[in-house]
Amino acid sequence: MRVSTVLLASATAAAAAPTNVTSFYSTWMADSFLSKKHPIDNHYVSNVINEGIRKAALAHKNATLLSWASKAISSIVDANGTIKNWDPYYYSLDDQRLGNNILYFWDAEGRKEKKYEIAAASLKAQLDRFPRNDEGGFWHRSPTYPNQMWLDGIYMADQFYAQYTAYFQPDNTTAWNDIILQFDLIEKHTRNQTTNLLAHGYDGSKKAVWADPVTGAAPHVWDRAVGWYFMVLVEVLQIYPKELPGYARLLGYFTSLAAGLKKAQDKSGGWWLIMDEPYPGAKGNYIESSGTAMFTYGFLKGVRTGLLDSQYKQPAIKAYDLMIEKFIKYETNGTLSWEGTVSVGSLGSNGSYEYYIGVPLGENDGKGAGSFMMAAAEYEML
Repeated sequence: MRVSTVLLASATAAAAAPTNVTSFYSTWMADSFLSKKHPIDNHYVSNVINEGIRKAALAHKNATLLSWASKAISSIVDANGTIKNWDPYYYSLDDQRLGNNILYFWDAEGRKEKKYEIAAASLKAQLDRFPRNDEGGFWHRSPTYPNQMWLDGIYMADQFYAQYTAYFQPDNTTAWNDIILQFDLIEKHTRNQTTNLLAHGYDGSKKAVWADPVTGAAPHVWDRAVGWYFMVLVEVLQIYPKELPGYARLLGYFTSLAAGLKKAQDKSGGWWLIMDEPYPGAKGNYIESSGTAMFTYGFLKGVRTGLLDSQYKQPAIKAYDLMIEKFIKYETNGTLSWEGTVSVGSLGSNGSYEYYIGVPLGENDGKGAGSFMMAAAEYEML
């Protein structure tokens, strides 16, 4: 591997990095995660890591990493198309995330692996019978979170839904309308039109302890939920048919959120765990790494693919520099570790500020590290 010409682009990054850097940060982090023997399974975190490794590999034509990502997905799907340890009658949108990696390798490797078609069809069949709220939105999980839609769930399910439709049912207008409906409902119930940021989720029945009595929305803007949503917007915009009216709405959702995120960025370059006023800078709040990585990725891919204009490049670079300085730990064995990612954020809680800031941070959390690999790969393609 060669040294990146942009790897140490700023004084802050140069000050934080060791002098013997021999790799791009995206592939360096990917190699580091392989050395840590992270589990290979159908859990959404494993699939975020796999996607980060794959995108790092593709950015730098790293055949070794790409082969690992391919074999990892293959190992999860039996020869008959059965997804190992997946229960098709356990309804959690988190489990749909695997479908993106299945479809990627099915397509990239010649569309000849029948077991991938069967596995993807099984995931889509579950989505077809998934519980929905009165307006048609997928429950985040059944029966645990009845009538609730979370930003997280849009990321977990709707990119797969769009990709599956594009590959197997491209003329299915009903499906395309259903996909945009999921975004429309989230926007209707959780978007703050002043800040352009979105609350973590909403309860269509308005019965949850945290639900706003009018909108059903959760009380706070949690950075990782917004990060998941920002990433799925940029991904689905690569897939959704431009000639359909839903495309313009998706683009508007993405560009307005980008504007809100640019305004909400801290002077350090990162984003606060709880983003709604008056909490940025409040006691207990902190700059969190997974959301920062996700916003960086969305900015950079948005600019690269022409969805955003160049004003978003500098905020992304500033955030990237912060991540190199603040969230990467250089191990004595030459590997990297990732720090500063909050372990979880759930609307199974009371939704309070005290709840969110009380959740512990984890080291080498794949939700943050996988997102960093994606962001770093985009940065290195600048």
